[in-house]
Amino acid sequence: MGTTGTPTKITQGSQTKGGIGESTLRPDGTLKVTGEFAYSSDMWHEDMLWGFTLRSTVAHAEIVSIDTSEALAQSGVYAVLTYDDLPTSIKNYGLEIQDTPVLAHGKVRHHGEPVALVAADHPETARRAAAKIKIEYKELPVVTDEASATADGAPLLHEGRNDHHAGHVAHPNIVHRQPIIRGDAAGAAKKADVIVSGEYVFGMQDQAFLGPESGLAVPAEDGGVDLYIATQWLHSDLRQIAPVLGLPEEKVRMTLSGVGGAFGGREDLSMQIHACLLALRTNKPVKIVYNRFESFFGHVHRHPAKLWYEHGATKDGKITHMKCRIVLDGGAYASASPAVVGNAASLAVGPYVIDDVEIEAVALYTNNPPCGAMRGFGAVQACFAYEAQMDKLAKKLGLDPVEFRQLNAMEQGTIMPTGQPVDSPAPVAEILRRVKARPLPPERQWESSEGADVRQLPGGLSNTTHGEGVVRGVGYAVGIKNVGFSEGFDDYSTARVRMEVINGEPVATVHTAMAEVGQGGVTVHAQIARTELGVAQVTIHPADTQVGSAGSTSASRQTYVTGGAVKHSCELVREKVLELGRRKLGTYHPAWATADLLLEGGKVVTDGGEVLADLVDVLEGESVEVEAEWRHRPTEAFDLVTGQGNGHVQYSFAAHRAVVEVDTELGLVKVIELAVAQDVGKALNPLSVVGQIQGGTTQGLGVAVMEEIIVDPKTAKVRNPSFTDYLIPTILDTPTIPVDVLELADEHAPYGLRGIGEAPTLSSTPAVLAAIRNATGLELNKTPVRPEHLTGT
Repeated sequence: MGTTGTPTKITQGSQTKGGIGESTLRPDGTLKVTGEFAYSSDMWHEDMLWGFTLRSTVAHAEIVSIDTSEALAQSGVYAVLTYDDLPTSIKNYGLEIQDTPVLAHGKVRHHGEPVALVAADHPETARRAAAKIKIEYKELPVVTDEASATADGAPLLHEGRNDHHAGHVAHPNIVHRQPIIRGDAAGAAKKADVIVSGEYVFGMQDQAFLGPESGLAVPAEDGGVDLYIATQWLHSDLRQIAPVLGLPEEKVRMTLSGVGGAFGGREDLSMQIHACLLALRTNKPVKIVYNRFESFFGHVHRHPAKLWYEHGATKDGKITHMKCRIVLDGGAYASASPAVVGNAASLAVGPYVIDDVEIEAVALYTNNPPCGAMRGFGAVQACFAYEAQMDKLAKKLGLDPVEFRQLNAMEQGTIMPTGQPVDSPAPVAEILRRVKARPLPPERQWESSEGADVRQLPGGLSNTTHGEGVVRGVGYAVGIKNVGFSEGFDDYSTARVRMEVINGEPVATVHTAMAEVGQGGVTVHAQIARTELGVAQVTIHPADTQVGSAGSTSASRQTYVTGGAVKHSCELVREKVLELGRRKLGTYHPAWATADLLLEGGKVVTDGGEVLADLVDVLEGESVEVEAEWRHRPTEAFDLVTGQGNGHVQYSFAAHRAVVEVDTELGLVKVIELAVAQDVGKALNPLSVVGQIQGGTTQGLGVAVMEEIIVDPKTAKVRNPSFTDYLIPTILDTPTIPVDVLELADEHAPYGLRGIGEAPTLSSTPAVLAAIRNATGLELNKTPVRPEHLTGT
């Protein structure tokens, strides 16, 4: 503290290298590139057993009987568990609604639901034993869409449900409903000179992380268990695991192991409880590693959606009103569906000024695979539809699609349909201007003086064309995404920071429970500590549950919230260090008592730059440690009738311009370029920022032209649970992705930063679709676009 009693501040101009605003390299980057990084699937323990999960072969059925005798008799098998072997009366779990059984009981509700567990001395032994478990099913009618879910006499997925959403939905097979009403959409429609409408279908996307689910559970001498796991939210897992095991939370010790990607697919539990149950039953360490087939059934996916939209506009291009209805398929269990509904409804208008709106979003229970969190959830599906509508309106009015969007673009001060003002920069018109102003890539790039390069053509190395029938298209899109958890959720993070002297050098240690899933948080936390504490050496402690919760690595929140917690704890540590210095060296340095002090480059200095002491002098023989929580501004739930409420903390914005070339005869698409402009508030690590934007863009490209989990509409069975049949973009499919980064600070956020990870996933998909429409003249209201959609075959 200075003499005025105000907190001592350190400027972002600190001389300490590797601080905020610098492109510092990831400490795990080289290890991952060279294959030396230890992922959760690489863990090993002496005397370890292997676990395996037996899953249902049907989507909806009564379980008539389960016979495990042959499996138990197999040599090398240590345990076989079914629902009846669960140790407590708590046998369900869930993120918000505890409707998911640890193991199926009475019936199965989706293809691939866990039914039994096996522990054996070899993974193939466990697999063979599981195949000997005899299950008799009596199949039931399947619910696969809104019509079958809400029809009179429809099978109820969860009979007698009594969760807090049940009272405001019209049918038990509706998980959650959120309307948003503002103004008078019907009255405003009468003022429109043009009205356009459309029905849109968004396919089920898989997170397709490269490291399938895995973990190691080790029984402990105190009767508890140590779980080493790849997850997105250690403390949420803990909250769900401990009651099922019948253990207090302090006896379930969780440590984050290497995570091979997440994108929302690790928010829900997969094998965590199963591994712990087997370890406690056998009193041996148990490792479970899914193969890719199991992974497709072991985690939730992106909600497929059907969306109906209507927009009106005056002849001079001002949008008069918007009506929409969004139906999200949540599958057999709730997972994050209520939050996805809230996002889809509250962001359904997009980044536009529309005073009169009528919105309804619902999520269904069906017998399809469970769906939950995935990058940009809810907002992605809505963006696909409202951006198609923007192009329809512009075309009908004879206006340029970018200029039409800019004319209606929101800005700081705009009131959202929920009644919440946008109180930070919203540079929607500017990011659209930037992507449009960028020079277009040269045409016919496959032609050169050295001969044709077929890699630049639709079809690529398959050599299907040499340019005949290839047409170029250009399309634009822009999106809005909320940052952080919303609707009154107590969204906070905890950070423990310690300063001490090690080998004659001041060192900071940062300990959080943040899940590093590839987003680069470990780098950012070290940068914050260097900036706030003026030290060069920062150690990042492994994430575990021995420190307070850091929340989930999702919702673009970790840099904002856990970064904010690290910054806050560093500030408290800094104040304690300076107080320590005043006590230890006060008579030696009179300036201690008269000046505001800074920490910079391992020195204690006055605000005028005078060096007073090394941190080593202050901290020698001492250590200073603080663990503190940090919260962003509170939010509130949306009203269940009007949808009004300050539901979100912050908004992020990205715009894309897609350039594609389409073989109109074969229906093949080559995306040449996906240019991005995005406001990030403050780029804490510019290199990581660009990587996040390019990664999110590529995921949006995937759902535009190739990614979809195919579910049989008659049986609700998954037809393509492998990377042979579920396609994701490779390096040959990924276009040039130039990135234009804006830094317009949000004064409410640490360093003015803005969450960035999800926004680019929103607008890349509709930009690609817009470009394909521009090339072909087709309406294309479904993702992904397939060759038959372009050729009519």
